[in-house]
Amino acid sequence: MKSFAVTAYDPDAPTGSGFWHWAVINIPASVTELPIGAGGDHGGGLPQGALQLPNDARLKRFIGAAPPAGHGPHWYYFVVHALDVEKIGIDPNATPVLLGFTMLGHTLGRAVLVATGEIK
Repeated sequence: MKSFAVTAYDPDAPTGSGFWHWAVINIPASVTELPIGAGGDHGGGLPQGALQLPNDARLKRFIGAAPPAGHGPHWYYFVVHALDVEKIGIDPNATPVLLGFTMLGHTLGRAVLVATGEIK
């Protein structure tokens, strides 16, 4: 393993294709945790070399869960991807979907945390 990527996705967002809340690439393999606030504007809490890609709102930051009121529960998938390359080699303005396509041949393993959220 040479690096990690982290993604956050809501398949239940009322968009027809879900909503990517966050994508971070090029996290060094030596990193074992990300500090609170690592997904803030400008990625100040991220390890050196790591980059946030634009989410589906085209912001390079984490956008927290905010399902529409009355829409029912949303499932949020937070995934850590272990990769066989130090740098995934995509443009820093690429979409999380392109990241997923690019990681396909470089993923050694994944850890998935699923959370739910609902506003009634």
